[in-house]
Amino acid sequence: LNVAVITGTTRTAGPPKPILGPRVASFVRAAVARRGHAPTLIDPLEVKLPLLERPHFAYAPGRAPGDLTALHDALAAADAYVVVTPEYNHAPSPGLLNLLNHFGSSIFSFKPSAIVSYSAGQWGGTRAAHTLRAILSEVGCLPVSAMCHFPKAQEVLDESGAVVKGEAEVARWNSYIDRCTFQLEWWATAAANHRQSVDPQQGSPAFASAPSQRNAPP
Repeated sequence: LNVAVITGTTRTAGPPKPILGPRVASFVRAAVARRGHAPTLIDPLEVKLPLLERPHFAYAPGRAPGDLTALHDALAAADAYVVVTPEYNHAPSPGLLNLLNHFGSSIFSFKPSAIVSYSAGQWGGTRAAHTLRAILSEVGCLPVSAMCHFPKAQEVLDESGAVVKGEAEVARWNSYIDRCTFQLEWWATAAANHRQSVDPQQGSPAFASAPSQRNAPP
């Protein structure tokens, strides 16, 4: 499976320090690879999208900027998504939401997602994670039930994304995230197999002109 790991950290300096997003993303990518899948990192800090002015679907075919089209193609090619977010004011990061909002639901739909959150404090980003469930459901990549939260992530992972406190802790954190990635793998495999026989766009086509297409009949 091709699993897009979408990160939310756009901060480059503290305080607070250290910047935790790359550590958590590295741990997630290793967990996906350990199950035999190919993680593709989607990092808003590297992509450097502007604040949303014109989403990809607002351009005529072939007219979107090259960087935006490359990101669209990478997201569309994924079989599943792991979305990694910090918590800002009880919400997912603005950089993550800005990235997601540049694209329509048709590239995410009929694929599963998993949510991973983290913080430097004791709550591990859980409030941001629960908010993100509604957003991912709306764009069509329904989140699996198991989420992973990293409280005090700076005490759990080193700069490379490795667990720092010995073999017992490594086993505990691997088991914790394996439950999440197993669910993601199960649903992604089922969805990929079913797409080979049934085109989901036939029964649920993408909106082509206006949001009013989703309205109830008058």
